[in-house]
Amino acid sequence: MTIDDHAIVTLTYEVRDGGPGGALLERMDVNYPFKFMFGTGRMLPAWERRLFGLKSGMGFSFLLSPDDAYGQPNDSHILKAPIGIFKNEREQIEPGLLEKGQYITLTDSAGKDVNAKILDWDDEVVTLDANHALAGKTLFFSGAVLDVREPTVDELVRKQFIGEDGVRK
Repeated sequence: MTIDDHAIVTLTYEVRDGGPGGALLERMDVNYPFKFMFGTGRMLPAWERRLFGLKSGMGFSFLLSPDDAYGQPNDSHILKAPIGIFKNEREQIEPGLLEKGQYITLTDSAGKDVNAKILDWDDEVVTLDANHALAGKTLFFSGAVLDVREPTVDELVRKQFIGEDGVRK
């Protein structure tokens, strides 16, 4: 079976910054392979285009430019938030909450979670970077397709891979 829309795909991969010799950013190996339903809009479209049509046992390697991956950093994603939203009911900031470089999860006006990196703060304002952590990076992917199978009826209904233990992923 080849990788096509709604196929359940199991693969290994590495992601490196800039090229094959770049810093390792993420690895999914045979002990912890990546399993997902292909073509549901949850993965990077350019990433899926490069996997489309592959079969079990085939390897892959390709570069994704920032524009095909997580985009370029955008100044409009640098946010200023009043320090008060970081204070607890005693008007204190919990130790360790505000540390430069630390990621926190915010909720936007639509109720969607947004990860943001703390850049700086003072007595009034916290400056945050809500750009994706990989924005601006060229990503090199390499790996192998371990398995491609038809989805179960439940997976088709839910449009996602469901593990053997019944956990939806």
